[in-house]
Amino acid sequence: MTWFFERKCNGIIFILVLFFFFLTSTGSYTRASSKKTVVVFFNEACHDCSVLVNKTYPKLFSEYGYELVKRDYINERKNRKILNEYNKKRGVPFELQSHIEAFVGEKLVLGGHVPEKIIRYVLEHMDEYKSLLIYQDKMHGEETEYKVWDFSGEVKAYPMDEPITTYLNWAKENVRQSDKVDRENRFMSLFPLITGSAFLDGLNPCAFAVLLFFIAFLFSIKKTRVSILKMGIIYISAIYIAYFLIGLGIVQAIVISDSPHIFAYIGAYLVIALGVIQLISIKFPSFPIKLHIPVNTKATLERWLYKATPPTSFIGGFLVGLCTFPCSGGIYVAIIGLLSASQTHLQGLGWLAWYNLVFVSPLIILLALSANPKTTEKLHQWERKESVKAKIIVGLTMVVLGIIIILYTS
Repeated sequence: MTWFFERKCNGIIFILVLFFFFLTSTGSYTRASSKKTVVVFFNEACHDCSVLVNKTYPKLFSEYGYELVKRDYINERKNRKILNEYNKKRGVPFELQSHIEAFVGEKLVLGGHVPEKIIRYVLEHMDEYKSLLIYQDKMHGEETEYKVWDFSGEVKAYPMDEPITTYLNWAKENVRQSDKVDRENRFMSLFPLITGSAFLDGLNPCAFAVLLFFIAFLFSIKKTRVSILKMGIIYISAIYIAYFLIGLGIVQAIVISDSPHIFAYIGAYLVIALGVIQLISIKFPSFPIKLHIPVNTKATLERWLYKATPPTSFIGGFLVGLCTFPCSGGIYVAIIGLLSASQTHLQGLGWLAWYNLVFVSPLIILLALSANPKTTEKLHQWERKESVKAKIIVGLTMVVLGIIIILYTS
């Protein structure tokens, strides 16, 4: 199969493979395990605070493997600035800032004199929340209630003897409702972007030309319309499978690299670059980079299709899918990177299947329109006449699409 070694088509594929290999190999790294610390800000002159920080906290947190870092923000003025930075970084509002604050790892903030049984529960069940602030600022028998907040919903107050699980259960239900709304919003924002991108990606003049050639040839050898539709469906299905498998390979590369946002950005900039190359090649026909199937490769594909059997139709379609990917694959890479950064694996596969269905939809429409020899000939003429305009529109749209993906990912 000498077509596979065609310099232009496969040179681009080889570069892309090396590019993905480089990203996946450099993207894998070992994360250093960070030490578990509790940073507590307090007033050493406050007797109750001093007892809590110097006697209760060291024993309590050491049981759970935490190292206690004590910062007196009254006697050491520099610690006031550090405390303000901690509150700002964690997003602790002024009304929930206490005279004593303990920042436990990256998930938990304790304000004031929180009951020990509550502290123990949240330390032992950290998988039940993403982030949590527990606030109880009263002392000397004035304690009647404590407040809890997960940094996103409503601040809730409970009697001192109320278990923290009351809030955690409420928050879980609240999060489920919020997640449902978020999923719906993400779907409504992703659907037009993915569908439009896939349709644009599918407006490939090379695939159009090969399909029209194939249909015209089938008419010339007196194939029935039913047979032509059958061969055309096999051809288009093969392109779908080829692109879907390419997509699975990109997904695996992203999973290995653990850098979905980087792939989304790279794909977006690649889309812009391909769009610019498309426009430059139209203005300057001698420009060395061409976004089309090379002539030699196209001739080889046509030889396969000349055999006009279901297996050769499938092979021809599969090869067309492989060789058109370097021309417009930037869109595909950007969309898959975007999905990997925002969707679960199962959701991503569903979007991948939908993308490729929309991707081949222009070919399905073209096949349906080519119902007779006269229509096929007119489509041939239109393809030759309007190909330049179509390429200009596609090139401009690719640039705009790349910018949209960058903005969406930011």
